[in-house]
Formats: sequence, structure tokens, C-alpha cells
Amino acid sequence: MNAREAAPAGTRIARSALYEEVAELLRQRIYAHELSPGTWIDEQALAVGFGISRTPMREALKVLAAEGLVRLEPRRGCYVAELSEQDLDEIFPVMALLEGRVAFEAAAKATAADLERLAAIHDVLESHAAANDADRFFEANQAFHSALQEIAGNRWLKQMIDDTRKVIKLTRRDSLRLDGRLKQSLAEHRAILKALRSRDPDKAGRAMHDHLLSGRAALAKLQSGR
Repeated sequence: MNAREAAPAGTRIARSALYEEVAELLRQRIYAHELSPGTWIDEQALAVGFGISRTPMREALKVLAAEGLVRLEPRRGCYVAELSEQDLDEIFPVMALLEGRVAFEAAAKATAADLERLAAIHDVLESHAAANDADRFFEANQAFHSALQEIAGNRWLKQMIDDTRKVIKLTRRDSLRLDGRLKQSLAEHRAILKALRSRDPDKAGRAMHDHLLSGRAALAKLQSGR
């Protein structure tokens, strides 16, 4: 029996769900702080701006609420999520454990070609740090972490990290604004790459774990200075 025969009469399978495209557009606006933390989301205005009805807009917001990026309040509407200090204290250690495991597995599996690719990304990190370009450093940093996930090849880790990163991305870039954090983050990446090149899973895992917690400490300093 093929898929068409198995489908009930009248069933239609959309090639691309509109609400998913809308959710991605809203994610990007939230990450760019075009929709800043705590902001009330004007569903009607956004729907008009996107040229869509309220239905896909509401479905998109439900997706983002499930991801923790917005909160839906009965009779009040939808707001961009704000992460408390307690949220950050709970999220970062989880991310540190997950990404530390990725580095552990990547160190055991990395080929010479994999290490060359990581080194090339690290060179980009070095150049952006030298230029004090936090935005481009952040993007290269994301590429480095994504490459490590590919090398580790653990789809369960990837799924959990991707889900957690959607929330943690609300603040990750901010930590790089702290004076001296770019250089500190770069030094941490050097330690991670050195451990990977040595094919030392334990050291790579610890270095990555400490790197994530260092990012949390930078955010705490940034918040205390405001």
C-alpha cells in the first residue's frame, strides 16, 4: 500500500506549512531583539505586515511558546519571553553538560579532515576577535559548535541541544558584550581545539563544559553592571 492509498479520502498534505515559515521569521526577529524580551506581540499588526490571516500567526506563536521563546497569557495576549537569573542558572549547566558530551564524542571520532575544518572555523573566530566584532564572532562560534555536533554524530544530543539553544540564544550574544569576554571566549576555544587535536575526550569535554559556564558567568557580570 502506498501513501496515497493509505491516506483517508479528502486528506491534503501541505508541502510547507505557512505557520512554520511565520514561526521562523518571528524567531529571527526575537533573536535580533527586533522583538525585545518582555515585549507585547501585536498579532494583528504582524499578520497584516506578513500579509497573512490571524490563524497561521496564532499557530506560529503556539510553536514559539512550546519552545519557550514567547509566553501566552489568557486575556492578555502574547509576550516575548524574559529569562530570569534563575532560568539562566538552570539552563546553562544543562547546556554545558550536553555540549561537553558533544566535545567528548567528537574528540574520539574526529578525522584529520574534521580537525582541519574546525581549525578553519577557529581561524575565522580569531579574525573576528581581533576586529572586536562580536556579531560575526557569535556566528562563527555557532558554526564551530554545529560542526562539533556533526562530528559527534549523536542525533539525540543534537536534538536536545537544538531545543535548548533556541532559548539560550536569547542571551548568548549578550555575554560577548562584556569587556574582555571576546578574548576570554577565544582562549577557551583554543583550549577546546587543542584537546580535540590531542584526541583527548575527557579534556575536550571539560574544556567545553567550562566554556559554557564561563559564558554564564560573563552574563552575570554584565547584568550586575547594569
